[in-house]
Parts: sequence; structure tokens; C-alpha cells
Amino acid sequence: MSTPPARYRSKTVATWLAVVGGTLGLHRLYLKGVKDALAWLHLPPTLLGLAGVIRMRQLGQDDQVAWILIPVLGLMIALGMLCAILYGLTPDEKWDATRNPGHAPTRTAWGPVLGVIAALMLGAAILMGTIAFSIQKLFEWDLAASRAQVSTSRPKV
Repeated sequence: MSTPPARYRSKTVATWLAVVGGTLGLHRLYLKGVKDALAWLHLPPTLLGLAGVIRMRQLGQDDQVAWILIPVLGLMIALGMLCAILYGLTPDEKWDATRNPGHAPTRTAWGPVLGVIAALMLGAAILMGTIAFSIQKLFEWDLAASRAQVSTSRPKV
């Protein structure tokens, strides 16, 4: 008696889940199931990054905790886009061999390709913005520290 093949996993669905919900690990939940520990590890940094966005909206741009948390969200989004790119660019034969053993080989059309294009555009823009934001805040911290050092070292007249 043979065991039935595992559930079919679409490359198109996995690619688009990584684009839309990659920060939450939805692509990993789709591919590996709810018992995948790495899928659940996507959630805490994403929520911390969202907390940073909320803090900055409420407290303004001078909130240093938000400065630290917001780049975490940007990196998580970029990670989701990277996964979408990797899934979408995987050859169909390799995808079916690793994800769909026991199923007939399939040919994907334009779905994964369009997902890769979207992931490249979003991922590049968000990663560049995250890097620029982080460097800007680093320079602002350094400038504030040097100003504070100069003001405390001046003698009072």
C-alpha cells in the first residue's frame, strides 16, 4: 500500500505570499505548515518594527527608540522580498522535486515572474530607504552627542 503524495505547493502562491505577507512568515506557513518555528520567528521583529512606526507617529521624529525599531521592519520586509525572489526564480523542475515529490511536474506561467518583479521593486526601494534612514539617524545621534560634548566643555562666563 503506497502513501498518498504530500499536499501540492504552488510556486506562484508561495512567491506572492512572500511578497504580500513575507514579513509575517506566511510563505513559510504555506510551504512547511504551522509547526515551522522559523515562520513564527518572523512575527516578533515585524511587530517591533510596527511599534517603532507607531511610536514615531505619536511621539515624533525625535524618539530614539523608534529610530532603532523602524529599520527592523524595513529589514523584515526586505527579507520577505528576497524569499519571493528566490522562490520565483527557482526552476520548475527543482521546485517540483523539492516541494512536490509524487506529483506530476508543472509548468508555471507568468505568476512567479510578476511576483519577482514586484519583489524587486518593493524590496529595493524599502532596503534603500532603510539604509538611508539608518545612516541619517546615526549621523544625527553623532551630531547631537558632539554638540552636547561641546556645550558641557565650554566654561561658563
